[in-house]
Amino acid sequence: MPKLKPKLKKRIISFLFLGASVFLFKPVIDEVVDTIFLIQSIKEVEAELAILEAENGNLQAQKTKLEDPEYVKSYARATYMLTKEGEQIYYLPKADE
Repeated sequence: MPKLKPKLKKRIISFLFLGASVFLFKPVIDEVVDTIFLIQSIKEVEAELAILEAENGNLQAQKTKLEDPEYVKSYARATYMLTKEGEQIYYLPKADE
């Protein structure tokens, strides 16, 4: 077998170590990328959770209002124009109509 020059030996060994390093660090890099994506997903889900919690608060407030019979009567009269016996409803157009 022909003798290799010391400089060439060092280069070959360097490339072997470089290849081994890349081979060993690829799983680490993959895990870092996965972690970054998971952190981004967590932030998106937390933002959606905040929106849903705000909506839940609004719905709880509405539920509390709807448990009050006087509010239900007032809401039904205003929204659906329900009347009591003998009452008449007058619809007044807005000024810009």
